[in-house]
Amino acid sequence: MIRPLTAILLLVAAPGPAAEPIDRKALVARHHPVIRQVDVDAPVFVGNGGFGFGADVTGLQTFATEYHRHGVPVETLCRWAWYSEPNTEGYTLADASRPFTRADGSVVDYPTRQSSEPGQWLRRNPRNHPLAQLAFERVGDGAIVPADIGSPEQTHDLWRGVIDSRFTLDDAPVQVTTTCHPELDLIAVRVESPLLATGKLAIKLAFPRGHDASIKNTPPLDWSEPESHTTRVTAESDQSATFLRQRDAMEYHAAAAWTPGARGTRLGPHAFRLAGGGPALEFVIAFSPEPLPAALPDFGETVEASEAHWSAFWESGAAVDFSGSTDPRAAEIEERIVLSRHLMATQCAGDVPPQESGLTCSTWYGKHHTEMIWWHAAHFPLWGDDRFLEKNLAWYRKRLPAARELARSRGLEGARWPKMVGPGARESPGGNPLIVWNQPHCVYLCELLYRNDPSRKTLDAYRELVLETAAGAASMLHFDEDRGTYVLGPPLWIAQEIYDQASSQNPSFELAYWRWALETAQAWRERLGMEREEKWDHIIAHLPPLPEKDGKYVALGSHPDTWDNIDSRHDHPTMLAPLGILPGGPMVDRETMERTLDAVLEHWDWETKIWGWDYPMIAMTAARLGRPETAVEILLREGPNNRYLPTGHCPQRSDEKLPKNPPPGARKREIAAYLPANGAFLSAVALMVAGWDGCEAEHPGIPKDGRWKVRAEGLKPLP
Repeated sequence: MIRPLTAILLLVAAPGPAAEPIDRKALVARHHPVIRQVDVDAPVFVGNGGFGFGADVTGLQTFATEYHRHGVPVETLCRWAWYSEPNTEGYTLADASRPFTRADGSVVDYPTRQSSEPGQWLRRNPRNHPLAQLAFERVGDGAIVPADIGSPEQTHDLWRGVIDSRFTLDDAPVQVTTTCHPELDLIAVRVESPLLATGKLAIKLAFPRGHDASIKNTPPLDWSEPESHTTRVTAESDQSATFLRQRDAMEYHAAAAWTPGARGTRLGPHAFRLAGGGPALEFVIAFSPEPLPAALPDFGETVEASEAHWSAFWESGAAVDFSGSTDPRAAEIEERIVLSRHLMATQCAGDVPPQESGLTCSTWYGKHHTEMIWWHAAHFPLWGDDRFLEKNLAWYRKRLPAARELARSRGLEGARWPKMVGPGARESPGGNPLIVWNQPHCVYLCELLYRNDPSRKTLDAYRELVLETAAGAASMLHFDEDRGTYVLGPPLWIAQEIYDQASSQNPSFELAYWRWALETAQAWRERLGMEREEKWDHIIAHLPPLPEKDGKYVALGSHPDTWDNIDSRHDHPTMLAPLGILPGGPMVDRETMERTLDAVLEHWDWETKIWGWDYPMIAMTAARLGRPETAVEILLREGPNNRYLPTGHCPQRSDEKLPKNPPPGARKREIAAYLPANGAFLSAVALMVAGWDGCEAEHPGIPKDGRWKVRAEGLKPLP
């Protein structure tokens, strides 16, 4: 029978059965961390993006010393508290500089003398300042030690943003509920225990001098020299106290409020005890650079605000559900997604972009490394969290004048982004000023926001950031008349940080990134109704090919010994990044990249120094090459810097080789928490599940062996 055309059209257009929506609450709930021992590798964390509180198994920071010595620290940090020692010598970057000869023959000073006295002062100042420590205190019967904790069970309800901690102390039950306000820098706690009523258990609030500035990574809190800082009680009542904290020119405010019946007492110059109140005590503690209001949200109001915030976060963003998969790796990926999304949302959206350890502990004096902003923030718009990237980019927009001045001082156009910075964007001495792969990041990140909202509003908001960043990148290239091509460097410290900075030239990843960023900036000019920049088109047409040797890409054109020299096969294998982070394009030959990937898999040093973001970066390359099994294997490959702890952290360790499952005391870590690994993981999963521009395969980075069931909602593809 011949069907009427209208019937055929109806059959074609009729929608199939609607996909069952992901049960977001169940997805998150099956990955709530549950801790049943005093595990120094499993602190839990509540925060609002720019302020956070790390808690041990007691729900407070009772065992901060043990967690710091052997595992992941528990601290109270924010992105607005910074301390600088008085600059009595008047040090400037010029005092730590030395001359470098550039490709065009000009000589420019760069502040690379980090070991000099000016260099050391400028590196450690300004530095982030810990706000306070909040711990349980046994009154009159000695300090509480980990062995005193009986039957611990701690659950971090990620859906609500609430930590529930239960244990026994001196044979008495203790229950603690801990949460953070989503908009205020405020911690709220409820404690229930008969030990409160008997006066045997109290809470101690203590203010440290800062961090030990002699240690750049994971320094302990500094409790020395109490006379060098002040803690002044500025107001006090039966149910509240406010404090003014000062050290030299730095000051900030704190305020505590508690339920009736409890009492607060001063303990020495920098500590405060909260005790009594019957078998239950609720209190809040807030921090601010400005004086705090007299009325603070109480415990119940803070829990309510946290629940509303976090349920909305999980409901509104993207989600990937692997339930029903029979490959056990699917559940591991799903768990890492949930824990990583929580860590990044709580720790990487402050007024100053994050340090590499987020708000967990201090690394590199708390300074932001701008080359890490891609790993910290590119995943946000891919997972539907544009607002967090917007907050990071707000700092970059505000610091454009500083980036313009840096460009001018180096004889460049537009904006030149420094590498290791405090809140004011003043760069830090070391190899840092010679890093360049941070330069195109703002173009990429703004493009991700435009893809999610291709409006005039987005263009106007970020036009200066995109165009000035691109102008700075273009002016960093020198046209070599003899070769007929542009060259990048020297001086140059490439993303694989092992090569001589004074002679390095034409690194593969950076060359590909320059082309992609300039092409994207040209597209922005056209969207804005502007003509294309003639110089940028000339650069795009005259960049040299990516350096290669023996049919494989190498890291650096001036040192093409990657595959001949074992000492060149460690650190970041960024010769893979042009087809991974970037979409490849005309500069990348896929067969050459395939051989390069095989060489990395076979010959790279996987046992010592390969970093947490390298694994996802390599997985992205494998996925774009149509090798999903390789992508999954690399994403989850066991390695010293690719081990995820129970609450989601991925610590980075030193060069020493370690056994597969070392005991906590044997772990020598350079960085106890490394958020670029979590962000890179989320970006890789987005590419593996949602794909990229022009990719027609469904879930192209997931094996098609019948053992994977994938449901995704709201996830965005990469360029």
